[in-house]
Amino acid sequence: MSEGDSIGESVHGKPSMVYRFFTRLGQIYQSWLDKSTPYTAVRWIVTLGLSFIYMIRVYLLQGWYIVTYALGIYLLNLFIAFLSPKVDPSLMEDSDDGPSLPTKQNEEFRPFIRRLPEFKFWHSATKGILVAMTCTFFEAFNVPVFWPILVMYFIMMFCITMKRQIKHMIKYRYIPFTHGKRKYKGKEDVGKTFAS
Repeated sequence: MSEGDSIGESVHGKPSMVYRFFTRLGQIYQSWLDKSTPYTAVRWIVTLGLSFIYMIRVYLLQGWYIVTYALGIYLLNLFIAFLSPKVDPSLMEDSDDGPSLPTKQNEEFRPFIRRLPEFKFWHSATKGILVAMTCTFFEAFNVPVFWPILVMYFIMMFCITMKRQIKHMIKYRYIPFTHGKRKYKGKEDVGKTFAS
């Protein structure tokens, strides 16, 4: 490999200014993501605010329905991945290769592990909304369509997909939402305490 052939290196072997700029920009972005991790409610409120602004923009502009439909399908796919277990129990029925969700009352409790973790769900949804918002600034993405058909098709697809997901949850007996750590009750203290 000759001198300067590496990605991001200048002719003298040092990283180029552009490469250093984008590396630093990526580090700053990752730092902000890391700082936002514990603030789940705030992150989702900001994302809901962005989606509300996006909906108002589309309503006022009276266009970009295809972009909105694509965003809706993308968010639906993210939501289904968020509700689904990492290891699909229907695929694990035949093989005993790894852990699966308990299907009987006397089986050991295994925590629900999502296919798409909450943080990645939030991050992808926010990026999707920002990309859709950016598309509304370009007339090329404003394809004329009859939007009520898109709305009806999206509602049908949402209902069919969620029905299938709920049937899957009932069949394999898992709930994708938990509230805090599970608490177990010990034996009640029926004896008297000893006084010294």
